[in-house]
Amino acid sequence: MVTQITQGIKISVRTSFEGTYYKNGRLHYAFCYEISIENHSKDSVQLMSRHWDIFDALQNMETVDGEGVIGKKPVLKPGERYSYTSGCLLASPFGAMRGYFNMINFTTTRNFRVIVPSFKLSADFALN
Repeated sequence: MVTQITQGIKISVRTSFEGTYYKNGRLHYAFCYEISIENHSKDSVQLMSRHWDIFDALQNMETVDGEGVIGKKPVLKPGERYSYTSGCLLASPFGAMRGYFNMINFTTTRNFRVIVPSFKLSADFALN
């Protein structure tokens, strides 16, 4: 698990390999990631959008931007935690993701960026 705290918001990431799948006649490696967001600040915040850079071992990169996470824009009061699970497909058994969440602080009405630390995606069978 990797963790990082930005402006009182703690992000933790846990990953797992889910298997191989064929999509459009090509083999893909499926990965799952669970993200936990904990508000250690004194203010209520809301996650508004996300940005991901997804890399595989074949030097392919995909960028994903979107509103919220899994169709939600969670509000976290001080001390609250929100977790969600999502996934991605890679063309290789190894890769990584990094990104950030755009959030708003309800007390100051300021937008801020919370970094999601880089995390590795690796298929168990490919590890030595």
